[in-house]
Amino acid sequence: MSIPVFSFQPSATEEEALRRASELWGIEPEYTDTWQKRHTTAPAVQRAILRALGIPCESKQCLDRAVEERLWQEWSRILPPALVLSEAPILEISLSVPYLLASSAARVEVVLEDGSKRQYEVQLSELPDIAGAELRGDSFLRKLATLPWSLPIGYHEIRVSVTQPGGKPICNIARLIVCPKRAWLPPQLEAGGKTAGISISLFAVRSQRNWGCGDFTDLMGIIDWAAEDLGANFVALNPLHAIHNRRPFNTSPYLPNSIFYRNPIYVDVEKIEEIRSSPLARELLASPSLQAELEVLRSAPQVEYEQVHALKLRFLKLAFGEFQQAKSPECPRRKQFLEYCRRNGELLERFATYCALDEWIHELNPETWVWPEWPEPYRNPDSEAVRQFAADHLDVVEFYKYVQWQCEVQLQQVQEYAKRKGMLIGLFHDLALATDRCGSDFWAYRDYFVSGCRVGAPPDEFSPKGQDWAFPPPNIEKHRASGYRLFVESIRRSCRHGGALRIDHAMRFFRLFWIPAGMDATQGAYVRDFHEDLLRLVALESVRNKVLIVGEDLGTVAPGLEQAFQRFGILSYRLFYFEKTNQGEFRAPQEYPRRALVSASTHDLPTLAGFWAARDVHVRRAAGLLNDDSSFTDLLKQREQEKQRILDLLRGLGLLPQWFSPQAADVLDFTGELHSAIVAFLTSTPSMLFALTQEDLLKDTEQQNLPGTTWQYPNWQRKMRFTIEQLRSEKFPTDCTAMFRYWVEKSGRR
Repeated sequence: MSIPVFSFQPSATEEEALRRASELWGIEPEYTDTWQKRHTTAPAVQRAILRALGIPCESKQCLDRAVEERLWQEWSRILPPALVLSEAPILEISLSVPYLLASSAARVEVVLEDGSKRQYEVQLSELPDIAGAELRGDSFLRKLATLPWSLPIGYHEIRVSVTQPGGKPICNIARLIVCPKRAWLPPQLEAGGKTAGISISLFAVRSQRNWGCGDFTDLMGIIDWAAEDLGANFVALNPLHAIHNRRPFNTSPYLPNSIFYRNPIYVDVEKIEEIRSSPLARELLASPSLQAELEVLRSAPQVEYEQVHALKLRFLKLAFGEFQQAKSPECPRRKQFLEYCRRNGELLERFATYCALDEWIHELNPETWVWPEWPEPYRNPDSEAVRQFAADHLDVVEFYKYVQWQCEVQLQQVQEYAKRKGMLIGLFHDLALATDRCGSDFWAYRDYFVSGCRVGAPPDEFSPKGQDWAFPPPNIEKHRASGYRLFVESIRRSCRHGGALRIDHAMRFFRLFWIPAGMDATQGAYVRDFHEDLLRLVALESVRNKVLIVGEDLGTVAPGLEQAFQRFGILSYRLFYFEKTNQGEFRAPQEYPRRALVSASTHDLPTLAGFWAARDVHVRRAAGLLNDDSSFTDLLKQREQEKQRILDLLRGLGLLPQWFSPQAADVLDFTGELHSAIVAFLTSTPSMLFALTQEDLLKDTEQQNLPGTTWQYPNWQRKMRFTIEQLRSEKFPTDCTAMFRYWVEKSGRR
């Protein structure tokens, strides 16, 4: 049987060389937008992305040399850097060998995750050929090998060595990851069940006891309310990632300092064992001045990030000082902490070192806020200066490890509490797409990002000029070469202490929209990723952690994404506002997919009440996002049309009486009847999960975030209207909660 044989030849033209290089590095030649208009990637955009990747583009010859070198690296290795396979009785791997060694013996050894080994020897001449290549005067064959044993799911290592006649063996080592075919689902949902939950922003939670920002103890109170009053089976959260807690640029939970660690403003300081056992801490907590300060923070209409963070750090340092008194490794608390540090390894070491450096340098120079402004020797985590700093400031570095340990301990307690309350899922976490280019992840792992581009989104109905999210895209080849270690850690750590995980902008698995430096969001291009590898890894961490996965798939969706999500058991994300036919009509409930989370809106969209009052349109105008009066007027007219379509839909389903119309006076406000009808609609869909934001439940008009703004709008600062105590008070108006529970139970989601 003949096999395809690739032979590298120089390109005929520079245009061909650019096209070939773009294809090899995953730059898509075109994309179709949400209006079904096709956009071709301009040569200038292709060159800019290639340059950002370190590929010389000055001439046809430069491009050809880069392509040839890339192909040589692929074919001259026996194994690719990482093998990510779905579990099967028979596992097949491809081996690339020089033609002169195609009849030699190959020794294959697999070191399993538990340290055990399996090995066998095979004659390469007995393996089928699947492809060939001729590069730099050498010939290569790609052969298909079958492993003689089934392997458990997990992270293994494979070593293949081929003996040269009269020479030393050629050996390659790769990470071999065996993954389940599908992500995990609770048996009740797999068997046809449905469930419901409430979405909150933890920072926005108000209570009579917190320090001006919702914390993990408040979250237990929210669980009581959700489980007992609403009949909910999960509480969906904003990303809890570490951020810098500085307004207006460093408060977004979707632009984290680190995706691997948590924001300490969520720690309940008074619950820490060392605080409870410290006479000094108890004295300070009881002082009238501190209580007055806390009352000011609690009563503030918005989250005062800087003050809350500084106050909690002050008491966390007091707790750490108490903790240091027990230096003996045999102390139970000390042993738990050391074990936490051991499990976290380099990730924690680098994050804690960054935090210590950030504090130290800012104290020396209060005008220095971000690491690109640090003295040059400290900008490289591997520098001698950084190593010496960490050695000289061991206690400060250890303090920041202690802070993350407290986050871990308290979050674990919350999830355990949710399960004890009978919640099927409990905490529903959220993994951000971004990482702050001035944050610790970029400082610690710069090689894993591409500095000369930003991630964004092409123009669509929501953002006609596109979106520039101003953070760097991943270095795809670097992640693959490392065996996807950082990617796996991001999924694993976000799954921890939860029952579900929402992955923001899940199209990332297939491609991201890259905007080269000096260009805007109308000039970008999509760059492909190894989506099969990434989805398999998500399935592995999902199964191991028993966490269901929801992929946020809104916007310009990659071809094949929906089918891949179904194949891997990942739930899609469906919003009431966006679920329309090609004719612009809202879809009926039965048209929603079963494997999905359905909701009305998100933090980036108008609330239901805000939508009805067109608050988002007015706010966008006030923020300067609408340039002229005609745009404002057009949007208001479109909104009236949207409202009419919603009413027609709900009346047609019998969820609203026929007399209910936009002309009725009471429809100018978001009435109880309309509120109930929309909730009834969403709960009646066949989708496995239904979630409602607390803003939509309580009919708030203001959304949490206004995309495209920073200082123009109080993004990520708005608190809940009611405290936890008020939500559970006998005086609290229960019409919304009773309505929610009624439709949840009626639809069989309890």
